[in-house]
Amino acid sequence: MGPALNLPRLVFGAGVLARLGEELALAGVARPLLVSDRGIERAGLVARATSVAAINCTFLDVPENPTASGVDAALAAFRGAGCDGIVALGGGSVLDTAKLLSGLVRSGLDGAAQLLGKPDLIRETVPLIAIPTTIGTGSESSPVAAIHFDEGGPPIGTRGPKMVATVALCDPDLARSLPRHLIAATAIDALSHCLEGFFAEPAHPIIDALALDGIARVFADLPSALDPSGDEARASLMAAAFEGGAAIHKGLGPAHAVATACGDQHLHHGTLIAMALPATTRLLARALPEKAARVAAAMKLAPGSDIGDALQRFIRSLALPATLSTAGYRMRDAEAIIADMLASPFNRSSPYRPTESDFRAILVAIS
Repeated sequence: MGPALNLPRLVFGAGVLARLGEELALAGVARPLLVSDRGIERAGLVARATSVAAINCTFLDVPENPTASGVDAALAAFRGAGCDGIVALGGGSVLDTAKLLSGLVRSGLDGAAQLLGKPDLIRETVPLIAIPTTIGTGSESSPVAAIHFDEGGPPIGTRGPKMVATVALCDPDLARSLPRHLIAATAIDALSHCLEGFFAEPAHPIIDALALDGIARVFADLPSALDPSGDEARASLMAAAFEGGAAIHKGLGPAHAVATACGDQHLHHGTLIAMALPATTRLLARALPEKAARVAAAMKLAPGSDIGDALQRFIRSLALPATLSTAGYRMRDAEAIIADMLASPFNRSSPYRPTESDFRAILVAIS
């Protein structure tokens, strides 16, 4: 039996940000806190959101990598302004901060650090409208918030049905100003969620259908989405990101084990995923050849094609860094990194758990 699929109410399409006020009313929220970051503010998106809904309370200091102290600061703003709901506008860091905040408000706990990795401590949540401004994290539909206990430390996932947003308001117009490299990196992150979620066992007919559709969308539409005129393609990628978040309900896999172990030096998560995904997908494809054939069909490859090789060619065409060194990563203790990969919780849901030699070969290849 597959996992329960608990998804937010979905409002999708170009221009749907204009419905934010209506969605707040439907959620019973009279005094929302807008959670975002300074980059989103500089891009003018905070002003757009507050122009279409009655929002007088904001918290705009979410750090690039979300931290427990950042959640605590948002909690202080929420309580200080007497808020009763949350609007999260941003990428994965903002959405994950808001999701943990939603569970923390009525938990009775002193701070977010006590809640990290312990979803059973969430008593109830406050309404949360998640508005993604990127096209990859899937946090708007996933049951997970990944928050760092300390800046620079590993993220700690808090996972459970109460971590799902109330509403996902997905407006692809908000992603129009994203730079090309972020469109590419976040879309590969969405692809990884769909791939690893699809391979995860046991099968789930609805999640697997969404995951395969997401895989097809990224391969078909990512190149066009890099063009400033590619509005329809970016909308397709935002759909794939939502589908990838749904696929996370089944679990992820070894590409995320690699990316998390190498995530200590502020490299973009999607960039790290792009380095690892071809090799880890080859391992999964060898373990589950029938599923690999369905993935190949979604990628529109010839029967019998190596999906790992196809992934590598596709990712290289995006001009993302191919190795850690070219991305500016300074190698620390390689043995410690491999140990982190082996101990990663992302291996638990993988149908194939890479061995020490597997992870060692991947680290050498991407170094």
